[in-house]
Parts: sequence; C-alpha cells; structure tokens
Amino acid sequence: MPASSFADRLSDMIDLSPAERAALEGLEERERHLKRGAILLRENDPTNEMFVLRRGAMMSYVLLDNGSRQILRFLFPGDMLATSSLVYHDAQENIAALTDCTVSPFEKTALSRLVVSHPRLAALLIVYNQIERMMLTDRLAALGRTSAKARVAAIILEMRNGQRFGNRSIGDSFPLGLTQEEIGDATGLTSVHVNRMFRQLENERLIARRNGHVIVLDEPALIRCANFADRYENPDLSWLPPAR
Repeated sequence: MPASSFADRLSDMIDLSPAERAALEGLEERERHLKRGAILLRENDPTNEMFVLRRGAMMSYVLLDNGSRQILRFLFPGDMLATSSLVYHDAQENIAALTDCTVSPFEKTALSRLVVSHPRLAALLIVYNQIERMMLTDRLAALGRTSAKARVAAIILEMRNGQRFGNRSIGDSFPLGLTQEEIGDATGLTSVHVNRMFRQLENERLIARRNGHVIVLDEPALIRCANFADRYENPDLSWLPPAR
C-alpha cells in the first residue's frame, strides 16, 4: 500500500516535493478497517476527524424525510473524506463502505499544521475541493436535465475512472461493484429502470456485461451519451505558489 494515497491523488495533477509528500504521509499514519456495509460516519453525529480512503470504495449519501436515500458521491482510494468537518461540528452526510475498506483517520488540527507549513498543499486542497464541487454540480445537472440512459452511462464512467486511481491496470473491463438499487439511489431511478437502461446500452453496443464486469466497447460514444466530463483532466494550476 502506498505511503500516502492522497499524495498519489494530488501527484496526478502536479509533482509534489519530498517535503510535501512527507507532510501528507503524516495524515495517513493510522489505519482503520471496515467491512462492506459498515458506516464510517452518520449524519448529525459529532465528529472532529477527517479521513483518507486508502483501499476499497465508499459512498456518501443523505437520508430524506420520506425514508429514501440520495447517494451524493462514490469515493475511491486517494479521496479525502468528511471535509465538511472543517466547517461544521457535526457530520453533514453519511459515509458507508461499498467494499471492504481501509481508511486513515486524522484530526483536523493536523490539517491546520500542514496548511501553515505548506501553502502550496493548502492551495491544492482548494483545487481538490473545487473539483469535488464540480462533480457534484454535474450530478445535480444530470438529475434535473439528462435522460435516464445518460445518467446510468455517467455512473459507469465515474466508477471506471474512480477505480483507476487505486488500480492503474484497470482498462475497459472492470467490476462495477454497485447494486441496481445503489445506482438507482445515485440517479433517481428505480431498479427496474436502471436494468432497462443497462440493456439499452448493451443493445447499442456501448457496453457489455460479463461475469460481474462491465466492458466499455465504445468509449467516445459512451462519453457523448453521458455528456460526461472528467473533472480531473487539465486543471489550471498556473497560479499555485511555489513548494516549500
């Protein structure tokens, strides 16, 4: 397992200095293991911790007054979790394990020390959170304005791209790792409608399914269908301060 999963995530955008990487490694000195289905955080519970996801996949979601669940994000190795604890005393979302997971917990005071000592890392945290905000904006726009097929296609691409952060060998074939109910809770569709959209994508030869894996057959067409934008591609980092 790498010394710092979050450093590896940021290194996809910029070359980190040895001092910056060492500072990020300090956030991941402890580990906590969770089984699939375990709840890491519950909405409205007090929390003073943040986390880096080191292994596995998780989801963040909120429970609505009618008892339904809205999945906000799928989370992958290198993601920083519970960043809202920087602003609020209580958790603002539920975070649960989609697979067996390993996370590294750290107190937000540790992040305070990192920000003071490494201004460029502080700026990269702003970049990271703005990328996260744009991904949530894409999800909101999809729920309100795109077709059911486009929403399911976007989930397929999101899961494929997210898993690549933890496993660079993943190509066009990958385990989806989601139930139809979970996809429905992310897209606002019923399980029956999700299954119908998968069949439609298969009939149009955009994807195939085999032994629990999804195979992307025509990536350009799938991207067009989903109106998908990879928000980690080509960020403007020209304004960043120099590394210390």
